Amino acid sequence: QVRVVESGGGLVQPGGSLRLSCAASGIIFRINAMGWYRQAPGRQRELVAAFTSGGSTNYADSVKGRFTISRDNAKNTVDLQMNSLKAEDTAVYSCNVVTVGVRSELTNYWGQGTQVTVSS
Repeated sequence: QVRVVESGGGLVQPGGSLRLSCAASGIIFRINAMGWYRQAPGRQRELVAAFTSGGSTNYADSVKGRFTISRDNAKNTVDLQMNSLKAEDTAVYSCNVVTVGVRSELTNYWGQGTQVTVSS
C-alpha cells in the first residue's frame, strides 16, 4: 500500500505565501505522476499543478506565474510553492500520486487534504 501525506496548509492574508508538501511512502515500484488538486466549497475538484508521466508540468491558468510545483524523485515528494495568494485560492488542497506497478498497472492515491484559507 501507498500512503500519501500532505502538510503546510493554513490561514494566510491576501498577497501572502504558503508552501505545501506531499510525501508518498510505502511499497512503490515507480511513480508515474504527482500533483496537486483543490476543491473549494460548492465547486468540483480541479487541477492546480502536476508533473505528468513525461516529466513536464501542467498548471491551472488561474495559478500560472504565482504557483510553482517542484519534485524530489529520490524522496517521492512534491511541493507546491504558492505566492501572491488570493481569496479565490481558498480550498482544500489534495496531493495525487499515480504509481506504476510491476505489471504496468496504474494506481491512483490521494492524500487526506489540507485546508488553505486566504483571508484578511
